[in-house]
Amino acid sequence: MAKIEIYTGMMCGYCSAAKRLLKKKGVDFDETDVSFSSGKRGEMMARANGQHSVPQIFIDDAHIGGCDDLYALESAGKLDAMLGIS
Repeated sequence: MAKIEIYTGMMCGYCSAAKRLLKKKGVDFDETDVSFSSGKRGEMMARANGQHSVPQIFIDDAHIGGCDDLYALESAGKLDAMLGIS
């Protein structure tokens, strides 16, 4: 199964939607809330090519993007393969 990481923020509807899809897929993920940590936000931005909005999602260390990007992969039928599920 793939390693999934998601950087989130408090009261973020897009973060909730992304986590809901991942939970629906039955996959585990590591969540890092960057709301009160400039260090973690900086880490996220460095990994996400300067993107500062949340969520920022990584699958096997590859930057996927945000919630819309995650749902686009699902709509295109590509997400399950990336997550390592059938």
